[in-house]
Amino acid sequence: MAKRDYYDVLGVSRSASEAEIKKAYRKLAIQFHPDKNPDDSSAEEKFKEAAEAYEILSDNQKRQRYDQFGHAGMGGGGGQGYGGGMNMDDIFSQFGDIFGGFGGGGGRSSSRKVKGSNLRIRVKLNLEEIAFGTTKKIKVFKMANADGVTYDTCSTCGGSGQIRRVQQTILGAMQTASTCNVCNGAGKSIKDRPKDADAYGQVRKEETVEIKIPAGVGEGMTLNVSGKGNAGPFGGVPGDLLVQIEEEEHSELKRDGIHLYYDLYLNFVDAAMGASIEIPLVKGKAQIKIEPGTQAGKILRLKGKGLPDVNGYGTGDLMVNINVWTPQKLSSEEKDMLTRLRESENFKPNPSAKDKSFFQRVKEMFQ
Repeated sequence: MAKRDYYDVLGVSRSASEAEIKKAYRKLAIQFHPDKNPDDSSAEEKFKEAAEAYEILSDNQKRQRYDQFGHAGMGGGGGQGYGGGMNMDDIFSQFGDIFGGFGGGGGRSSSRKVKGSNLRIRVKLNLEEIAFGTTKKIKVFKMANADGVTYDTCSTCGGSGQIRRVQQTILGAMQTASTCNVCNGAGKSIKDRPKDADAYGQVRKEETVEIKIPAGVGEGMTLNVSGKGNAGPFGGVPGDLLVQIEEEEHSELKRDGIHLYYDLYLNFVDAAMGASIEIPLVKGKAQIKIEPGTQAGKILRLKGKGLPDVNGYGTGDLMVNINVWTPQKLSSEEKDMLTRLRESENFKPNPSAKDKSFFQRVKEMFQ
């Protein structure tokens, strides 16, 4: 793919002043800065492209050569070639002052806060806790900075967190920077370390963490509790606590997303004559009316008696599936009674067009 014209990359004319070029680059650098566009490879490429264009056009000699010969005058590939040779730290170390403090642009050339590792735990919730939300106090073992630990400036990088090198290239001297391999960019080393502390001046401690769990969470969902993970080495930023949800199965209610399902078993008499039946809810009970002549497979829908959506998009329903229980053992008297009823016209199956199939009823409930 052909390399874009550097003036087009920055959106300036070929007669643009040094101030205009710097202003245009700063605008693009802020727009496509990696801190503002995490995990966006397209933005990162545009950021590198703008840095390459600015490197050439901000230097009078390089700009004159580019104006006369184009990309060919840059050794065939333009500047240092940020898409291939230099990494993001190289760009920050070279142009950090351009950003004016945005997103830590200039800060990348100095020591950085090392983030501690994340912790993962599992939390079991019953249906009531899921429906209404809850607060859990969980004991976790985590790495913490030891009492009495002190730090000194890293002797390898002098506290900058980076090791700088100057390389001679076709374009002249080019400064590059890489993360210090001794302090991992923290710019610090251990000065006083307590006996029980590890190489980072940390010890393993137990801490009780309060976790607020919103209503509507589900099996496998992971919540992020910021700053409750392992402490960052050398006084850095603590990691996060990742809480994975495990859902306990309810003895009577079954969950499907935000909806709940309950199998209600009626005896033949209640189904034929109607009745008032008590059914369980997530919390408490409810009385529902069974109409005379209710058929097996009928589904009653109790609106708003399901679970809340975790994102706040309403509440589900409770579906009550009607089952008519057939006795498995009969006494002689019961057999005589049913035998006399067998020939009654009212006991002969006579479905009408309004008696829809089970699949039709389920389909219509979600239309």
